[in-house]
Amino acid sequence: MKIIDKALLDSVSAQAVKSPRLRMNYNFHLHTDEPLNRLLNAMEPGSYFPPHRHKNPDKEEIFLVLRGSVLILIFDDDGFVASVTEISPKKEVYGMEIEAGVWHSLIVLEPDTVVYEVKRGPYVPLTPDNIAPWAPDPADRNQVNEFLSADYSGYLAVNVNNMITN
Repeated sequence: MKIIDKALLDSVSAQAVKSPRLRMNYNFHLHTDEPLNRLLNAMEPGSYFPPHRHKNPDKEEIFLVLRGSVLILIFDDDGFVASVTEISPKKEVYGMEIEAGVWHSLIVLEPDTVVYEVKRGPYVPLTPDNIAPWAPDPADRNQVNEFLSADYSGYLAVNVNNMITN
């Protein structure tokens, strides 16, 4: 039996703070080739999740926010933000299922945020065709900071490609 309690969340969050990527996984699956991958993803504001999708192989992704809050951004193929959803237990919005092949990203809004993530296995690293061609380059911290700090409240008017090239 595996218990998800405050002590586990605190432990993984403490590791995330020390990580250069400002996030840390805690896997419940023993091997990445298991048919169902389940994990905690502890993350801090400033952690960058490039807009991506899960296609070939197609995989749905389920997020449940256990603590903290995130914005889930859904994009069309041209980099326009199609929807923004704040997921936070405080707002009584607990999670989201993202269909396979949908461009998405998330922005961490609060320190010590922990998400429970479920995805069909086996684990397959993202291939270049699954990273959005208009996504800010992780090596360009200015582009990443613009992406992370953008005002997504008027999301239908935001185009990621225009945001990082202007």
